[in-house]
Amino acid sequence: MKNKIESLLFVTSKPLSQNKIAEILKAETAEVNAAVQELKEDYNNQSRGIQLMTLNTKVQFVTNSDNRAIVEKFLKEEQLGELTKPGLETLTIIAYRGPITKPELEQIRGVNCSMILRNLMIKGLVESQDDKKIMQTIYSVTFDFVRYLGINEVKELPEYDKLSQHETLEKVLSIKPEEQEG
Repeated sequence: MKNKIESLLFVTSKPLSQNKIAEILKAETAEVNAAVQELKEDYNNQSRGIQLMTLNTKVQFVTNSDNRAIVEKFLKEEQLGELTKPGLETLTIIAYRGPITKPELEQIRGVNCSMILRNLMIKGLVESQDDKKIMQTIYSVTFDFVRYLGINEVKELPEYDKLSQHETLEKVLSIKPEEQEG
């Protein structure tokens, strides 16, 4: 149970409620609470770079506050650094196809986009929002991105009408990942 919770907390960028963890793992909330307490004891000592933070019923991995200066320096360099080719590709897809889910984005690109999305969000170019209808996170470009390009809305991007409704992409997105492999 502990290693499953640890994995979930590692891959998410936001706090998870213990009820949500219990739902995902199909476990009792009390069992999850006990495992979270054990993880907290494992992680929360000054020699660890990662600690487990709890606030009310939410849980999240955070960096050790003793390392704040080095982490801030690294993140600032990441934020100011140039975009990579995969970052530009991902940003372009989000601009033309957004709001878009991570699975849709990964289906178009053909690779995992977790770290790229994280970096784009750190740079303030992309934002995420939970869509309660489809029960997934959707990604879209930020006002800062649009303002940086000197346009008033994404519809002013070159060939927006053509590229935002591209027929081939519609076909790719309609294919389920398991159908692609077969």
